[in-house]
Parts: sequence; structure tokens; C-alpha cells
Amino acid sequence: MSFRRLRPALASLLVIALAGCASFRVEPLPEGLTDQPPEGWTRRQQQVAELTHWDLSGKIAVRQPSDSGSGVINHWKQRGDYYDLSLASAFLGMGTTRLKGVPGYMQLTLSDGETYQSADPEALLKAATGWKLPLNGLTWWVRGLPEPGYDFRLLFDEQGRLASIRQHGWDIRYDRWHNFMGSYPELPARITALKGERRVRLVITRWQENHAEPQ
Repeated sequence: MSFRRLRPALASLLVIALAGCASFRVEPLPEGLTDQPPEGWTRRQQQVAELTHWDLSGKIAVRQPSDSGSGVINHWKQRGDYYDLSLASAFLGMGTTRLKGVPGYMQLTLSDGETYQSADPEALLKAATGWKLPLNGLTWWVRGLPEPGYDFRLLFDEQGRLASIRQHGWDIRYDRWHNFMGSYPELPARITALKGERRVRLVITRWQENHAEPQ
């Protein structure tokens, strides 16, 4: 099966498309927000950056000009650079799709069991969905951290919480925080990513540290 035939089945994978290729631009500050980090921000970054092995689950909602839909994140298992992501949705007949990989390699399995592998994960997703996605950034944004090595802008609310990360042309808004694990600072519980007419919302209902090997 060619990558072109994958497009309908994978359209809802835009939930993981929290990055584009547009360059960073400085814009006026929204009312009530500041780009001055609160006291202790550097320490928080260091603590959360140490969270590299986790399991989370939740829900997703995707809205784009052509269509929209919602689904469930059965699991997102992160073990350092390795990820194992299972998404389930009736949206466009996607069923359950599983992504496994590390930087430079990805294995994609559809609900019918067909599996595709690529040494260029971004090329595989671009061929399937039409999007070029810097996948390495996802593990940072979901924790409320900008992807290192690229331009970004952080905005904070009046309580000193991170309100938005602007990076790669996306406005990634942090709508809700929760103390999922007492050994770490609060982590994002609801994220809304906006770019033009596209919106991706991620609601995290469970998040725990886990060093066990994924099954």
C-alpha cells in the first residue's frame, strides 16, 4: 500500500502535529500576559526536564478547515527518546493506530494490522497527511517546555503560570494545570494548539512516571 492511500486513515493524527515550519516572530503581548518568567521558573524547567519516562492517557479533539473529530489517547508511553503512542477514534475510520519510534525511526501500525516503517519519521507522516512535523518537539511541549535549539517565546499569566509557548508558527496555550505527581511541579492537564484555522486540543486525565519497558 502506498503512503497516499494512508491519508484518510491518518488524517486525525494531526493531534500530534503541534509544530510547523514557520519562523518565530515577535508580536505584541496579549493583555494580562507577560514574557517575564516568574521567580523559580528556571528551577521548574530543570525539574520537569528530568521527567523523561512517563505514561499518560487522555482525549483529543481536532478541528481544521476540511473536517473535525475527537478521539482517545489510549496511552502515550515515553522512555527517554523512545515513544509508544496509541490513538483510538472513529474519526474518518481511523480505528486504533499505534506509533512507535525514536528520533530517526518510526513504526506505524494501522487498526487492520498493516505496519509501515521509515528511517525518516517526518517524511512518513508528511506522505500520509501532507504535514511535515518535527516530532522531537512533542515531548517538550506536552510538559510545558519549549523545544531546545529553536526560537520560542514564553508568555506567563498573572499567577506566574505558563500561559503560552509560541514556536514553529503555533500558539500552544496551557488552559489547565494539575499536580499529577507530587515529586514534580504541576503539569499541563489541557493544552490547546492554534495555527491559522487549525486547532488541536489535548486533555490529559492520567500522568505518571514509569521506567518499566513498554509492552
